[in-house]
Amino acid sequence: MPVIVLEARDLTSPLSLVRMWALLSGCLTFSLVASLDESELASGDQMHSFKIFCMFTWCLFFLLTLLIHVVNIIQFHSLIPISWKNLTVTVAALAALMTLSASVRFPVAVMRHDNIQPCPVAAAVASCLTSVAYASEAYLIRNQAQDQRGYMASVPGLLKVLQLWGGCEMMALVAEHVHSYSGNSDGEGLVQLWVSGTFYVVCLLMSLVTVVVVLGDCAGRCLVPFDRLLASFSLIGVLLYVVANILCFARVLEKHHMGGRARPQITETMIASITLLGYTVDLAFAIKLLRDRSQA
Repeated sequence: MPVIVLEARDLTSPLSLVRMWALLSGCLTFSLVASLDESELASGDQMHSFKIFCMFTWCLFFLLTLLIHVVNIIQFHSLIPISWKNLTVTVAALAALMTLSASVRFPVAVMRHDNIQPCPVAAAVASCLTSVAYASEAYLIRNQAQDQRGYMASVPGLLKVLQLWGGCEMMALVAEHVHSYSGNSDGEGLVQLWVSGTFYVVCLLMSLVTVVVVLGDCAGRCLVPFDRLLASFSLIGVLLYVVANILCFARVLEKHHMGGRARPQITETMIASITLLGYTVDLAFAIKLLRDRSQA
């Protein structure tokens, strides 16, 4: 049975303090949102969907951060069969992006705008502080000594996290768009959504496979050389997101031409463009790595 030795530096290090900051502000955020009345929230089905998504984001990363913090303090991470140094930066970076999205989505789509109350404003501010805390944690991990940070703390690793975030956001947006198309006679628009959704699912699965392989230290057991696999995934992601971006711009122009509400389509287009940029830069890194290894 391992002996647990707690030292003061385990609780007072910058990384531990930032994690406690993330835990406190995250707990405050979802507690405030859970206590809101219907009169303090916007109306409509879209509001409820976005509220559930935001609450899921805050609660999920609160639990993951709490688990990481406890395991790190009691020094049990050596007993976990995953790459600890890759896990911590992956969770921190993904949490920073997801809580940033929630910090934007909550005041825009969930809060009531005609009668603003202090509690929803406090929740929005707490969510922003949570995002800053997670970003600070990722920054501190990335600036540790070389032997203390893994692949996911490198630029290509963080780009994988960006791709994972983009896939999660796009799936949530497509699901909301499909729900809004219920009972709509626009069959062509629905087909475009299903095509885009299929592309996002494929890219999301590729990102998940990459992250799982890295966290499980399974790169050496892949049937295909891992660097070539990453390059292939990046190339497929670029091609699929180029098509998805074209479909997004087409839907925005169509909504604008018909005089409809184009904000959801604009949001989808922005996130798809950011994710495409991530895949493009990642592909450039992958090609450079393959070239350097071929010349070595």
